[in-house]
Amino acid sequence: MTVWKPTVLTRVLLGLAIFVSAFPLYWMLVIASRTNADAVASPPKFLPGGNLGDNIVRVLTHPEAQFLLGLTNSFIVASIVTVSVILISTLAGFAFANLNFKGRNALLLLVLLTMAVPLQQMGVVPLYRLMVSLEWTNTLKAVILPYLLNGFGVFLMTQYTRQSVPMELVEAARVDGAATLRIWWNVVLPAVRPGMAVLGINTFMLMWNDYMWPLIVLNQENPTVQIAINGLNARFSTEYSLIFAGTALSIIPLVLVFVLFGRQIVGGLMEGAVKA
Repeated sequence: MTVWKPTVLTRVLLGLAIFVSAFPLYWMLVIASRTNADAVASPPKFLPGGNLGDNIVRVLTHPEAQFLLGLTNSFIVASIVTVSVILISTLAGFAFANLNFKGRNALLLLVLLTMAVPLQQMGVVPLYRLMVSLEWTNTLKAVILPYLLNGFGVFLMTQYTRQSVPMELVEAARVDGAATLRIWWNVVLPAVRPGMAVLGINTFMLMWNDYMWPLIVLNQENPTVQIAINGLNARFSTEYSLIFAGTALSIIPLVLVFVLFGRQIVGGLMEGAVKA
């Protein structure tokens, strides 16, 4: 068995890619830990300072930023939407991949067509009018409802279920007397867990970073975290240290989610490699 060894050029290119990817995060921490005077100093200071704690306290306690409320709202919205998307997508993926019913291919084609249409941009006006008619503006329901399911999640779980759950396994479960939901719970879910982790991370990140729709239906009194950061930027147009400190705080939940779900992804990749 031949073991591939990276060349010097490959190592250099990988090191350069890591540096380019990691430097913005490092620079964010540098500015977040310094005063605003240091942030705009020339030449710039490349080492972290000692003001990170003070800047974080100023961000969290500022009465107009509502940053803690923004973190809480974003966590609620992203969590509910992620659970909903995973649940609906795994059920739909199981149906499209392993169940035979009339119109299956037509429905799957319809799902694919929804992926080709930028619904948020094209549907923002009717969606907003709907939220106004429901009197849901400035509530989290208005942010959650449009994202409870998406075509990408259904398509991803359909393809993953087809590869991970053979029809023979489903038929064997039916012979043993298992109902459809029992098959989905005991047979399908354990097999597609890595795909669910990928979908969960992707959905949580998209909802956590969503800016356009919350900006339309919410205000600064009931913000998500991105709207709260925008409030810092509008209020403190020259306080770069506060803005970067708020940004640093906002990525902590994303890191935690990746750590929690990342083991599932690695486990799925290792399992696939063993099968191959």
